[in-house]
Amino acid sequence: MAFNKKLLFSVFSATLVFTLVSALSPEEIKATMDEHNKPRAEVGNAPLKWNETLAQYAKEYANKRVGDCVMEHSMGRWGENLASGAGMTAADATKYWVTEKEFYDHKSNKCVKEECGHYLAVIWGKTTEVGCGVSKCNNGVNYVVCSYDPMYQPEDERPY
Repeated sequence: MAFNKKLLFSVFSATLVFTLVSALSPEEIKATMDEHNKPRAEVGNAPLKWNETLAQYAKEYANKRVGDCVMEHSMGRWGENLASGAGMTAADATKYWVTEKEFYDHKSNKCVKEECGHYLAVIWGKTTEVGCGVSKCNNGVNYVVCSYDPMYQPEDERPY
């Protein structure tokens, strides 16, 4: 059996490219976790842990949206936040979702004036794990998905 260097190089290159675009780097994971856990600490909730299964699910769904980049939830079994923007990272998206904090009224346990569900998904006390994925859409912007387990349930008790 002949050794095919071109085939081996092609497989290695495809594997390397897939690896680079399929997972967040350790630095990106740390930045994303910091952006999730800072607002959780502010309300007295325990820090989240990174979950590779959730990250893989998030990445696979982000990959499905590269053709249209539509902000449409996967309707999967986990909670989910979505964002998109030029060069947006998972940490950037988390910062963006947390800006909804001003629209959450803890006294009434409701969003006021604007949407605050993304913020609540980040800080909800029962959530223990998160995983995120990022893909580049055909239009050039990044599509970010973060999946949460367990899922935020707005009809449940207060998030903190």
